[in-house]
Amino acid sequence: MAPAQLLLPLLVLCRASVALGSADPFKRANDQNGKCTYTFTVPSQSEESCPDPGQTMSAIRALQQEHRTYQLDLDSVKSRLGLLERLLSQLDRMHGAAVPGAGELQREVETLRRERAQLQGAARRLEEALSNLQREKSALEEERHRLQRANSALVQNLESKQREVAELRQRPCPQVAEASVQDAHLEPRQASRWDTDSVVYQELKSERSEVPASTHLQENPSFPNRPSSTEDINTDCGELVWVGEPVTFRRAENIAGKYGVWMRDPEPVPPYTHETTWRIDTVGTDIRQVFEYENLDQFMKGYPSKVHVLPQAVESTGAVVYKGFLYYQRRKSRLLFKYNLRMESLALQKELPNAGYHGQFPYSWGGYTDIDLAIDETGLWAIYSTDTAKGAIVLSKLDPDTLEVQQTWETAIRKQSVANSFVICGTLYTVSSYSSLDAIISFAYDTSTGESRQLSIPFKNRYRYNSMMDYNPTLKQIFAWDNFNMVTYDVQLSKM
Repeated sequence: MAPAQLLLPLLVLCRASVALGSADPFKRANDQNGKCTYTFTVPSQSEESCPDPGQTMSAIRALQQEHRTYQLDLDSVKSRLGLLERLLSQLDRMHGAAVPGAGELQREVETLRRERAQLQGAARRLEEALSNLQREKSALEEERHRLQRANSALVQNLESKQREVAELRQRPCPQVAEASVQDAHLEPRQASRWDTDSVVYQELKSERSEVPASTHLQENPSFPNRPSSTEDINTDCGELVWVGEPVTFRRAENIAGKYGVWMRDPEPVPPYTHETTWRIDTVGTDIRQVFEYENLDQFMKGYPSKVHVLPQAVESTGAVVYKGFLYYQRRKSRLLFKYNLRMESLALQKELPNAGYHGQFPYSWGGYTDIDLAIDETGLWAIYSTDTAKGAIVLSKLDPDTLEVQQTWETAIRKQSVANSFVICGTLYTVSSYSSLDAIISFAYDTSTGESRQLSIPFKNRYRYNSMMDYNPTLKQIFAWDNFNMVTYDVQLSKM
């Protein structure tokens, strides 16, 4: 009976190892102390390979199956451990009765105890593996819930954007206010509707690469960049030698004011003074409103004293005010208008012979700046180009009373290669870039000699989109409109 009882525990051990998934249940080997040891491996019952971390749901299902498998294995091991315990108890009783072969039985008991310790260790490892799997499952479940919440938020955001797009497509084009909230209550009529195509065109013009001003003219080293001393400065006429930093007076409030023109009359007539200021926002297709401010304080606060409604729409940013009259180009034509600000009526209109218009020969920033009017110490000027000049700047002196051309000069400076220009003391000056922070005054054309010179006078485009520049000979300042901002620059002139 003793041999049969010894075979039963060994059979139990073999079945336990098979239940743990081992094809070759035990491997025997001597350890470093010369003792015989048994080892076994437990392969996964459900997976060919580890799951892809990115496949969250698949991993969760695999972990659940693994959990069930380990649980079954653990239950089987515990059951067999219980059976071993009972067998060991029987063997202990038999040993106490001094049965034949007790020594052999004692050795078998020790062997069974070692096998029991090994199975108990395997059971603990299974428990630890199960605990790790449960933690991983919890982490994957939390990640799945997080991804579901993120997906729901994205779906809601997409639906919201789709509704906004649908509403915008059904909504008519907005009307653009022509001034600030303070200006609006004084306007005699509703603001004009601005043309999207026109704005897109001007923006595209600004985004293209600027063509640098031609350098075919030799630089004259005798033309200074800055005055060497204050004794060289003359408050009357002279050559431009320095331009100061821009000083900002006001910022436009809406898209209608991205481009515009603002000015003061260098020779005002009553009731106007040197502080009277005018402003025109020029984004749009029917620009006819001119805002008048009694002084600089009203201008900065946005409180116009009057709003003029012009008989014809303005083209671009080339308008000027001179001796109580507004001079401007009519939209989509080469007609020049002279508007009496005091009488609020059109005084005169005259065509500028052969002048290009509405995008034929603009400055590099575009904006239909084909005809640019200017004022200097000597009077009224027109800066433009013609087909005959093939895009080169043409400069004409105009009679402010009749708008007749008194004299014309054709330069060698391509109009579309410069960003803007102005006239000081009969000399035309050009600016290299409308968007570069560190631009320069690049050329000068002297009408008294008919000669051009290259220059390199530093000029700042602080807001990176300068669409208007005009010189005021009385204030010795350049007025400019830079990306919604109305700014001025002090200048210094050398002696003639």
